[in-house]
Formats: sequence, structure tokens, C-alpha cells
Amino acid sequence: MRLFVIIISFSLFASVSLGQSINANPKEPCAIYSLFEDDEPIEICLKGNIRKLFSDRNEKSTYYPILFSYKEDGLEKSMQIKVKTRGNFRKLRENCTTPPLLLNFDSLESLRSNLFQSQNKLKLVTHCKDDKYVLREYLAYKIYQLITPNSFQVRLVKTCFEDRKRGKKSNPKLGILLEDQSCMAQRNESKLVKRLNINPIKTDRELFLQMAVFQFLIGNTDWSIQFLHNIKLISGNDNAVLVPVPYDFDHAGIVYTPYALPAEELRMKSVRERRYRGYCIDDMEEFTSTFTLFNELKDEIYGIYQSNTMLEKGYLKMTLKYLDQFYEIINDKKKSKRAFQYPCIENGTGNIVIKGLKKRSNNP
Repeated sequence: MRLFVIIISFSLFASVSLGQSINANPKEPCAIYSLFEDDEPIEICLKGNIRKLFSDRNEKSTYYPILFSYKEDGLEKSMQIKVKTRGNFRKLRENCTTPPLLLNFDSLESLRSNLFQSQNKLKLVTHCKDDKYVLREYLAYKIYQLITPNSFQVRLVKTCFEDRKRGKKSNPKLGILLEDQSCMAQRNESKLVKRLNINPIKTDRELFLQMAVFQFLIGNTDWSIQFLHNIKLISGNDNAVLVPVPYDFDHAGIVYTPYALPAEELRMKSVRERRYRGYCIDDMEEFTSTFTLFNELKDEIYGIYQSNTMLEKGYLKMTLKYLDQFYEIINDKKKSKRAFQYPCIENGTGNIVIKGLKKRSNNP
């Protein structure tokens, strides 16, 4: 997602509520998660006025009627749904040939007994220009699922598009179905919190460190708590503890899309360069439990890549080396201190706050 940045001192950043709101749980319970229980890609197809759908990249895009079909247990099933374009950076025509989509099942009665039971709205990450990057982003989500259940569930899909008027059907391309945000919150016995200008220090310390170190692992700097940029906040029903849940990793170094660039203000040469973007913590002992967790998960994290038969050999080799560099840093006291106390440097860029396209403002 394209970004804007502003420079703000964390010590001066106010925890001001702008239109404070906590989403209620969805009307329909999200008790069944069969859609996300399997890692095998699902074959889906969207049929309708695809040309008009893809052309509608306005800020407030319109829903279009689409015949949605998929295969389950060898049988093809179909239903009428609504679909519209979504997103910011990837929605722009100059960035992506195929825009990301929002699939609206609208709690259809026909969903009561199929794979999409209890689903309402699902984000579909499309192949943009090349589906190899979709696979890479999908695997980043799978890493974070190892770290915490406070994460989005994902399902890889093979997506085709059929334009009803032109009679053309595209070859299947990889995509990602992303769990509905309300269902993610409900699964974690929490509610969504939609507040801007929350100081990251106000989030749960341990869970924030797990999230921020994960972002460092994958080489992602395109996020912020303050502007809910590629971050969702959830809070348990019985307490006010805030938990950050990251998403959208297409600008991460481990994904390495051709359009990914770090913000100029970060003074980084490439997204492959890692930069820790948490807040200043002087005592490195506070990172101990987080580093221990990542070390305990090391084999599983490597296994995500080593066991995937769809990855290019060159990318696999490059990524394993990238992971080696991360583990070298967290297991070396000097290197870890240099990396994770970067936000404490007075003249560094640790006080940069990333803002999304739609939240551009002169008054943070």
C-alpha cells in the first residue's frame, strides 16, 4: 500500500481518540472456520461484467453482481454475490492490472451448509501483475499464524475471471482469501477497536513486541499503530488491553514485489534492508521472551518455505539466507542491541509514523 509519513516524537504523541468506536460482534456468529482449516488452494471463478468491475477504481467503488463458483469435494457449486474493488495502492491502475476485491456474500441463506458458511465479507488479494508475489505474501501470513492466534487466517485460491459480455475466461492465478476482520476479532474473544492516535506504548507490551519483531523479520516498515495503517486493533470484552494485528505484507522485503519502496524519510536503500520500527526500549532484557519464542519457532518458520513445492528455487535460497540474517541478529547481543534500540537514537528515523493514503492529514 502506498504510504505517507510524518515525524512525531513518541514522548509527545497523544493518545487522543478520534471518533472512538468499538465494533460489535457481527450478527452472524463466526463459529465455523472450515474455509481456513486446509492449506490446499481452492479453485474459484468470478463471472460477470468483469471489465466494468476492474475499471471501477474510484475511492467509493460500486458493488457489481457476480456469479461466484468454486469446487468442493470434486463438485462445482455456485452462488450470486456482490463484488467491488478495494484497497489503496494496489487499487491504482498504474500499480496493478488486477485490483484487489471485496467479496460480499451478504449472509446468504445458501451458505448455511457449504465451505463459506458464516462468512459475510472476504477480502480477495489478487495477483496484481504476477501471482508469485501472492504466494510469498501468503507465506508471510502463515509465519505470523505460528506466532499468535491474534492473526488473520488466510486461504490460498486459484482464481479465474470470466467476462460475461466478452465470453473470455482467464487462466487461473493465485490469490488470497483473508478472514473477515470481525470474525478474526470474535475468534480471539475480542472486538475491533477503531481509534486513531493511539500511542503504541498503550498496546500490550509482549504482543506488540511479537508483532514488531515479526515485521522486522519479514522486512516490513509499511505499518503504524497511530493511523491503523496495515494494522487492526482488537481488545478483549472484559479488559482494555489493546492487541495489534498486522496485515498487507506486499511491501515487505521477504515478499520483494517490484513496486515496493521504503518511505524516503526512513532513509533506507531497499525494502530488503531491515529496520525495527517499534518504540524505544532501553532494556534489551525485555526482548528476551520474544527472541526465545522466535528461536523456538525457527524450524517451523523455515519449514514453511522448505516444504512449499510452488516456490522458485532461486527465491527459496534467497529467503532462507534472509531468515539466517534475522536469526544471526537476534542471537548476537551487539547486533540485536544495534537493531532493536534504533528507535532510541536521537537522530535516527525511529520516530517516523507511517500514514495510509486515505488518512492524509496535516494534524496528526
